[in-house]
Amino acid sequence: MDLESNYEIAPTADFIYSRNFTRVALQFPDDLLKDSTRVVRALREQLRSLRKCSTEKNGDNNKDVRLFVMADTTFGSCCVDEVGALHADAECVVHYGHTCLSPTTTLPAFFVFGKASISVSNCVEDLSNYALTNGKRVVVLYGLEYAHSIKHVREALEEASRLSQSKSKSEIHFADVKCSVMNPSDDHNNSNVLVGPASDCTNNSTCGTTPANSYSIGGLTWSTPDGQRMEDYLLFWIGSDNSAFANVVMTFNGCDIVRYDATENCLVTDVSQQKRILKRRYYLVEKAKDANIIGILVGTLGVAGYLHMIHQMKELITAAGKKAYTLVMGKPNPAKLANFPECDVFIFVSCAQTALLESKEYLSPVITPFEAMLAFNRGSQWTGEYVMEFQDLINSCPVEVRNGSEARFSFFHGGYVEDFDLQEENGGEDNEGTLALANATDKVLQLRDNPKSVIKGTAKSGPEFFAARSYQGLEMHHENSSPEPFLIGRSGRASGYENEKSKHEEEL
Repeated sequence: MDLESNYEIAPTADFIYSRNFTRVALQFPDDLLKDSTRVVRALREQLRSLRKCSTEKNGDNNKDVRLFVMADTTFGSCCVDEVGALHADAECVVHYGHTCLSPTTTLPAFFVFGKASISVSNCVEDLSNYALTNGKRVVVLYGLEYAHSIKHVREALEEASRLSQSKSKSEIHFADVKCSVMNPSDDHNNSNVLVGPASDCTNNSTCGTTPANSYSIGGLTWSTPDGQRMEDYLLFWIGSDNSAFANVVMTFNGCDIVRYDATENCLVTDVSQQKRILKRRYYLVEKAKDANIIGILVGTLGVAGYLHMIHQMKELITAAGKKAYTLVMGKPNPAKLANFPECDVFIFVSCAQTALLESKEYLSPVITPFEAMLAFNRGSQWTGEYVMEFQDLINSCPVEVRNGSEARFSFFHGGYVEDFDLQEENGGEDNEGTLALANATDKVLQLRDNPKSVIKGTAKSGPEFFAARSYQGLEMHHENSSPEPFLIGRSGRASGYENEKSKHEEEL
């Protein structure tokens, strides 16, 4: 596939020129960065052609458009890197490659999904055969890189159904791409609002609030008739086993799911490995209930509503009698989080497709905001439903004021645990500082031999953890305030410093 078609040079230039943008950021993932120079060259030629035609027709003299290539994004490459774009004073972002289509906060965005190759005939054959043998209604979901071929798949499926001699017909629905143009969202509390002009939607419908029987995930949207549940449908995924597919499996874990691998041209019916992740997540929820110090990891600075989610997490943690710290460190990794050993658990606030971190390599588990609500809300139980989008959680669950006198059962301690009420002891924290907090939390776990006894839990803080460490940094001697004389160190290379004798000199 040629560069002009794969990177949608003409539509991108029309978007930039029609909105009179003069500074545009082009965001490429690492695997597409090799094509960035050719894309910039093609965009400049197309914009120059549009400006020339406009000048001849209307006599307008528009300013030149400056294009900035962004790589090594601050957070996940699927999200729009508004932070990097604002460093270049960009007026909009053109996002290339895989995307989660999360709503932006400050800048408009144009999405180029790419056009991955697919065997339409093979896909239609596997889809029709499996749909007939399963007997359920089918919803076809797909990676956005295959959105360009869904029209051909739909037409080929209708043609195959028309030529088929079978009397049994399966009901197959295709999801639609929301839109390829997105404007900044002003409503951070409404997760069902997709911003962007209606003319840019692939399904030719308005990009607004979806009905109650409509579903949306990973930039796709579809609806079901009244009275039908998603558990009654078979989900047919077209694409690779990536974060977008994991998002679908986790969110619709009650549905039968099969995957068509367009790269290998084969049908994968066993997705038990992906569903097994739910057991691991439930284990992390139970482990988070015993945490005393929680770190809130900011995994995005551009997705609309992230500040509301952070504030909601802080309120939830405080109401549970625990201590919260907010950490901004870009892309998290085990080495970065190891610098905060006092945190018993981390809450990762990010888009749905980067929220699941495999925390086996981390010193402390990393959970999602939904899992945090299950862990820190007293009386909440996991019904099997799983929510990946944190926008769906904003103001959906009120913070429950817990009863400090009520003990809870801990699976890890093997007994009942009574959490220390941080709110009562922390009333004067603002006035007395962190020292008062450390003194107020100067309690330890008390475990008696009687298995029926209650384990007294404490909500520790960072200063208390630091005070209990054996190594607290370089020792500072305050008795002598006079400066110490400086010493001249060794010079030269490690293989032989100037003050060291060489082997030849030692032999002599």
